[in-house]
Amino acid sequence: MLINAVPQFQGALTERAPELPEGCVALAELAGHVLGVPVHHIRQTRETSPVVDGVANRAVLTGENRAAQLAALEAPGGPVLTIGGDCGVELVPIGVARHRFGPGLGVAWFDAHPDLNTARTSPSGAFHGMVLRSLLGEGDPEFAADPPIEPGRVVLAGTRVFDEAERAVVDRGLVVETADVAAGLAGADKVYVHLDLDVLDPGEFDGSNYPEPGGLTIERLVAMLRGLSGFEVIGAGITECAGTEVRGLEPVIEVLGELLTGNR
Repeated sequence: MLINAVPQFQGALTERAPELPEGCVALAELAGHVLGVPVHHIRQTRETSPVVDGVANRAVLTGENRAAQLAALEAPGGPVLTIGGDCGVELVPIGVARHRFGPGLGVAWFDAHPDLNTARTSPSGAFHGMVLRSLLGEGDPEFAADPPIEPGRVVLAGTRVFDEAERAVVDRGLVVETADVAAGLAGADKVYVHLDLDVLDPGEFDGSNYPEPGGLTIERLVAMLRGLSGFEVIGAGITECAGTEVRGLEPVIEVLGELLTGNR
């Protein structure tokens, strides 16, 4: 098992986005301690770049940041826990997993937001709100995954804030919205678990980059993750940590470690 710390922030445009690199490092250090696994720090530039074709920081996101992530996944030697950074860091590990494991890959998307916009529908131009749509092979061709995640292979969990265009994607059946994540993933050969910390209620964890009320408790999140123990989880990501007081997330890290190593 490998932990990759990816302190990218340019996919987000929130007030707290500049805090994401420090949050990433703090969370990665905690994960390394809890799981007893070395942390590989993937260099990400602190530069920004203009909005191009509706995507903020496009040149940064498609340039050295992406190249560094791809290089780190050439021969991972086992399951990888990716710690961001903004949700845009998930484009590479999930895309690589789809390439390696085939069309039967399922994705559990624990996130307050579905991240299903495109550059055309995004109200902000922030790529972290487009990453799942890109993984489904749609939107800007410079980001769209090839091969894409198959329709119906992504299950939204704890998602509660949708833009109109995102709701239309759900209605098309590209992703599944259900309270029973394991049932939604039935038939998946292998599973990747994405966890944006804004899936948690702000009263449980106040260090998420884009907090939304009405979220999960840590206890409930851990129970939902443990419900995936019947699947072979080949990768996971924790994103959007803008705070450095992360000790309360230990139970979440522990259960992700159990899923990734099969030690249940």
